[in-house]
Amino acid sequence: MKYHFIGSITEDDGKQKIRIPFNVWEVCDSQGTLSAKGTIDEVSFMCGLEPLGKGHYTIPLTDSLKSEIGHADSLRISFMILERVTHMSDNSPYSLSNPIRRVDSMKLITQPNDGLCGQTCIAMLAGVTLDEACEIMHCRDWQASMGKMVDTLDYLGLAHADTIFYTQGADVTLPECAILMEKMGRYSHYLIYYKGTYFDPTMGILENFDKTNLVGYLEIATFS
Repeated sequence: MKYHFIGSITEDDGKQKIRIPFNVWEVCDSQGTLSAKGTIDEVSFMCGLEPLGKGHYTIPLTDSLKSEIGHADSLRISFMILERVTHMSDNSPYSLSNPIRRVDSMKLITQPNDGLCGQTCIAMLAGVTLDEACEIMHCRDWQASMGKMVDTLDYLGLAHADTIFYTQGADVTLPECAILMEKMGRYSHYLIYYKGTYFDPTMGILENFDKTNLVGYLEIATFS
């Protein structure tokens, strides 16, 4: 899975770096010493991410990489975590050619208590109950990271884009269907966008959504 965002170069103790604008532990479901590869304005790089603490990391820049990038104030960054371990079994009964269902409609499911929005989004996309989604994902309240959700989509054969776009409050045109990530306090809140309507596990069906609160989205393939 790739992660795309717009960033800029900062300097700390004489070292130049780009701060990743989301919590890598939460989004990528990866912790510890992490290596990444990707592009910065189409210039390729590979590096070890530098931890800032509590899931936040930076991309360090070598002198040669900095010289290739140039002096732009706004940079298009895309990267992926190397050697990420997935948390789903390989013996899935589903595949892209045999998904759990084809996403051609959406039915609202609401969460009974906080901390289950990710599992609820999977339930809506898969057309299963919330209890079934929790069982498939093997995660409890507050444990449904975007990484676990992507692993579950793959397990269920639900096709999706290979890049999560981090819009950071920019006004964007959303695809027909997507998992949206909204920042709420210390945690992220997830909801589904489907053909002009927002399906929020907490608020219900919404016709409007303030995109300044949108952190990012992952496109889900539809069949209709």
